[in-house]
Amino acid sequence: MTAHGSARRVVAIVGIDGAGKTTQARLLATWLAACGHPADYWQNAGGRRWFGRFAQVFGRSDAQALLGIGGMLFVESVLRWLAIARALIRSRLRRHIAVMDRYSWCQYASIRAHPSGSPAQSRRRERRARWFYGLFPEPDLTVFLAVTPGRAYARVETRGTDHEDLAYLAAADAAYRSLAEARRFVVIDANREPAVVQRDLRAAVAAQFEIVASPDTASTPIDQ
Repeated sequence: MTAHGSARRVVAIVGIDGAGKTTQARLLATWLAACGHPADYWQNAGGRRWFGRFAQVFGRSDAQALLGIGGMLFVESVLRWLAIARALIRSRLRRHIAVMDRYSWCQYASIRAHPSGSPAQSRRRERRARWFYGLFPEPDLTVFLAVTPGRAYARVETRGTDHEDLAYLAAADAAYRSLAEARRFVVIDANREPAVVQRDLRAAVAAQFEIVASPDTASTPIDQ
């Protein structure tokens, strides 16, 4: 694939909180650029962490306690949609590969992991989200970073910037795996050291996009 052929290419990195999405996506974008395929890193967060901090100002434990499950999911859906739309448009205009830290699938998994109201209400919420996000193309490659909820919980606690409930992480993991799209995910074991995960991620992307790394890229940092 030439640099010109990078246009409209999209790689999505998904997984539960603590899987290492941000670290791996950033490293991947750097490596792609070193291989002569300009890439943009995009963090398509839904604002839950920011709202969690905002909630604490008002004495609430997290975004869900501040907005309610329905309100949190609505705000998250809108903010993530706007982030993905910006990322796709800007990367396409720049003719760069878009490396997505989270994508539409993350919103569907979030809805399933945060059931609210009756099962019928939850299904309607997901149908609306799928209609809303249906404008976006399916990525050329979606990588699911698979990590055990216990390992993910320990990582989140270690970084100390936010908190996730272990039961929620387990529900989110199950939600991702239950998606119809999951059968098209490339699954990488993210319980291992970041450098090992990055090597597997680069291999998956190279195979998908027919990238041949030159000897000059051997020195590209593989861990941080």
